Amino acid sequence: MALPLVLVHGGAHGAWCWSPTQAWLEAPSIAVDLPPVSMRGGEARHDVPPEADDLHLADFSAAVLAAADGAHADRFVLVGHSLAGLTLTEVARTAPARVAHLVFVSALVPPEGRNAVDALPPEMLERVANGLDEDAIRYMFCNDMNEAQTAFVLDHVGGEVMNVMVEPVTCDGLPATMPITYVRLARDQGLIPAAQDASIARLRELAPVSVVELDTGHNVMISDPPALAAVLDEIAAAAC
Repeated sequence: MALPLVLVHGGAHGAWCWSPTQAWLEAPSIAVDLPPVSMRGGEARHDVPPEADDLHLADFSAAVLAAADGAHADRFVLVGHSLAGLTLTEVARTAPARVAHLVFVSALVPPEGRNAVDALPPEMLERVANGLDEDAIRYMFCNDMNEAQTAFVLDHVGGEVMNVMVEPVTCDGLPATMPITYVRLARDQGLIPAAQDASIARLRELAPVSVVELDTGHNVMISDPPALAAVLDEIAAAAC
């Protein structure tokens, strides 16, 4: 029997973004809403609650483990998209016995001791300098989507916790034997292929990395869920 997949969303997204792929998965799956939940797709998704100022990467990691505990998933395949690359490494280095396999889906891995902002492509930072408006959302997340898929994204994308964006990250404690797969997205305009390659190179300084390439944009879990589900199911079956 396949191990469960714990699915972690990226910046300005929520558990909602995984629902199209979950519909195609054979393996059991748990989609996590990182704190604060109010920013993860609901009516208040653009409002920053006061508690956001006290949230850090450790809180994101704790939320992932709490969701796994709630589903009685003692050991699991941990999947993260985009900004969730930070959360994946934090969970894996602090609770390595829980993680059977790491799957980075066009996910960001900053240099040791640096932060997400340092690692993001300058053109992406320039595009969102005045906020994540509709034009930026369409360009970065929806370039390979039909109008129904694009509307789904526009109706749910919210804000993000800035502390996590500027918090220095570390991979200290990540086991060199940890199985890692990186899903590289060839038409990604949110985290361009060159930035993905930089993340892959950083991971390869820590452990061997298998790379799977899909010909999609940044939000593959919405634009081509069957392709991503096939990759994840294969990993979950082999990890048991």
